[in-house]
Amino acid sequence: MARSRAIQWGMPSRTAAPSVTAAERRRFEAVRDAATLQLLFKAARLANERALARLAADPARPPVRAAHTALFPHLDFDGIRLTDLAARVGVTKQAIGPLIDDLAALGMVERIGDPADKRAKRIRFSRRGHAALMQGLGTLRDIEDALGDAIGRRRMRELRETLQLVIGALERRP
Repeated sequence: MARSRAIQWGMPSRTAAPSVTAAERRRFEAVRDAATLQLLFKAARLANERALARLAADPARPPVRAAHTALFPHLDFDGIRLTDLAARVGVTKQAIGPLIDDLAALGMVERIGDPADKRAKRIRFSRRGHAALMQGLGTLRDIEDALGDAIGRRRMRELRETLQLVIGALERRP
C-alpha cells in the first residue's frame, strides 16, 4: 500500500531510477560551473551564511535569518508598501508579512502611514534597524578583509570595481 501510494503521488520509491543520469548530472554541473553569475550567487550565499553565523554567535545581536536578509536590499529609510516589497522579492504579501512581523518585533523595521494613501502602511528601517545594518556592514567588511588576506587585496579591489560595472550595466538594461 505504501509503495503504491508513493508511486501514485509521484514520490520516489526505494527502487525508483534516479531522476537524471550520471551523464546528465555531469553536463548540468559543467554548465552551472561555467556560469559566472551562478558563481556570484554562490559567493553571495556563502558570504551571507558566514555573516549570519558570526551574528548568531553574538547573543547581543538580533536573531536575523537568511529569509530576513533577503528583504534588506528592498527596504530603505523612506519606506515601501508591503505589496510592492512582495512584488520586488517575487512572493506574495502573505509570505512577506510574517518576516516583516519578525523584523518589527526585533525593532529593526517600523510601519508608518503612507502619505499617498491614508489606508496604506509603509515599512522602513527604524533607528535600531539602522544600527543593526551598520553592525552587519561591519561584519561584511571583516569577511571582505579576510577574503583580501586569502586572495589578495588587489583582487578584492578589482572584484569590487568589476561588480560596480556589472551592476551599472544591469541597471541600464531591462
